[in-house]
Amino acid sequence: MTKYTLPALPYETGALEPHISAEIMELHHDKHHGTYVEGANRAIEALIAARAKDDFTGVAALERALAFNVSGHILHSIFWRNLSPGGGGRPKGELARAIERDFGSFNAFQKQMIQTASTIMGSGWAALVLDPISHRLGTTQIHDHQSEVTQAGVPLLVLDAWEHAYYLQYRTKKADYFTALWNLWNWEDVRERFARASEVDLGLDNAILGEAGEPATAAPA
Repeated sequence: MTKYTLPALPYETGALEPHISAEIMELHHDKHHGTYVEGANRAIEALIAARAKDDFTGVAALERALAFNVSGHILHSIFWRNLSPGGGGRPKGELARAIERDFGSFNAFQKQMIQTASTIMGSGWAALVLDPISHRLGTTQIHDHQSEVTQAGVPLLVLDAWEHAYYLQYRTKKADYFTALWNLWNWEDVRERFARASEVDLGLDNAILGEAGEPATAAPA
């Protein structure tokens, strides 16, 4: 069985201070992220066992557990790489032009991203995603790790809004945490994800309309 594994952080646990403390990074990565990896592998093992027994009575619960834990694993794996000790500032090149095109300005994107994170009911994430059908950028709320996600949207930049990501340092001031992250975003990592995601083709050009109201035959410019 192929197993999920906990990736090492691409920097030291204290490298993101003062914006994210070493204590939070250690607990967040080793304990919380590690738990999702373990849960994902347990769910896969249980599904394999169920198939071997030809007993699928519990498959719905196992699929939910798999979705929750694998999604938690993937989002955290992206999150660590989205952050950098030398991050912050603004993106450049094609990513910057796409943000300007789809949000109107970088400032508008920043405000929308923070508001998306701030208005999550309960635990979850905010994400910058690329829709591979319209080839447009947007933001989305991810409740828990996987619910209410726009299908096929490719996450480029994710913001962890679970309490374990900030509470030890920021307490109830989560807005300060959301703001602090803009000093850490690794725009080169986001740019690379944007470039890869832009190559995705779902073969659904007839699912969108062009400017003239006709089915689009290519991604909008």
